Amino acid sequence: MASNLINKYVWLVETIYKAQRITFEEINERWIRSEISEGLELPLRTFHKWRIAVEEMYGLIIECERKGGYHYYIANAEELKTGGIRNWLLNTISVSNLLIENQHLKDRILLEEIPSGQDYLADIIEAMKKGCCITITYQSYWRDESNTFIVEPYCVKLFKQRWYLVGRSPYNNKVLIYALDRILHMIVTETRFDMPKAFQPSDFFKDYYGVIVDNNISIEKIRLKVSSRQANYLRSLPLHSTQVELDKTDDYSIFDLEVHPTFDFIQELLKHGEELEILSPDWLRKDIAKKIKQMWDKYLKEE
Repeated sequence: MASNLINKYVWLVETIYKAQRITFEEINERWIRSEISEGLELPLRTFHKWRIAVEEMYGLIIECERKGGYHYYIANAEELKTGGIRNWLLNTISVSNLLIENQHLKDRILLEEIPSGQDYLADIIEAMKKGCCITITYQSYWRDESNTFIVEPYCVKLFKQRWYLVGRSPYNNKVLIYALDRILHMIVTETRFDMPKAFQPSDFFKDYYGVIVDNNISIEKIRLKVSSRQANYLRSLPLHSTQVELDKTDDYSIFDLEVHPTFDFIQELLKHGEELEILSPDWLRKDIAKKIKQMWDKYLKEE
């Protein structure tokens, strides 16, 4: 019951925040269209109760602007732009139960700020539900200019506190991955598409570490030698679902896993520094050694 109410509070905050200014009638219309309403209207009295609850629990003030038709808005919307509360509302609803029960500790519960990609998350999910194409203006990290194009939204994925969209662009007939925080503008079109029955989101990423999918890189059995203290980290947070621990000594552990060694996976290995050694395959061991030497050479030049 409590978690259901929390979902409703989150829905209300998101609806008003996204609209910026919205009447109760418009809120009620959107509420009826949402799945959590179960097709029932939102009584005005209930709406005001939720307003009070949102302020008491989350510190978000929903005010009413009486000029021009009684429009509601979030008076301290800047609180949602800082990342903490808003990201918690959107991505960690389960944590909110703890925060509600421990409001006296709210200043001692620190939340990580993440990019604002979830601005478009609700619309993308709505487009996925309806089977509608979206038009996005996208600013790649690797290009100076943005591009606008149509995408068939297949699925979304959260990875390392960032949301990603997986979809097919009819322009090049390829399934690509887009970071939501790199989307500058987006609209949901009326153009329909059929979700391919053969596409399974979990299978799409199954043999990869993160969100870089490259079929030109073969899957490899990778063996790692990890210091005993760092091995505890890998046991708690495995690099991949295929990871297994083959050997354990007082000084180190040996792990095996099978993945496509893409750029993001290699960067993850490098992050562990001297605590991790690639034993095989040999080409990956040499590639990592080359990168380490290049880093070392840069520091030598500064001396």
